Amino acid sequence: QVQLVESGGGLVQAGGSLRLSCAASGTIFGLRSMGWYRQAPGKQRELVATITKGGSTTYADDVKGRFTISSDNAKNTVYLQMNSLKPEDTAVYYCNVIALTLLRYDYWGQGTQVTVSS
Repeated sequence: QVQLVESGGGLVQAGGSLRLSCAASGTIFGLRSMGWYRQAPGKQRELVATITKGGSTTYADDVKGRFTISSDNAKNTVYLQMNSLKPEDTAVYYCNVIALTLLRYDYWGQGTQVTVSS
């Protein structure tokens, strides 16, 4: 049973920084990528950033240059360093892990609230 536990959310003023962490417990066979998504009130969940097992990264356009995703494969942990935060970054942030064996498996964390005040 794989479980993802997120931490690091909170309230910060615009221009501030936060660092999110997500630790996966249990054995993940066929790990392909880890990432972060977010969902603001009234909006659909959207991709923020992903990192493959090999270290390749992708970012949403509106976080490029401000957010940095990294991972520790040995610990099955993914991080999201968020700098220069804006009020529009306010959302619940969800950790995601994708594993691929014969089937694709998507694992999700419970979400952590990030609130940026103006």
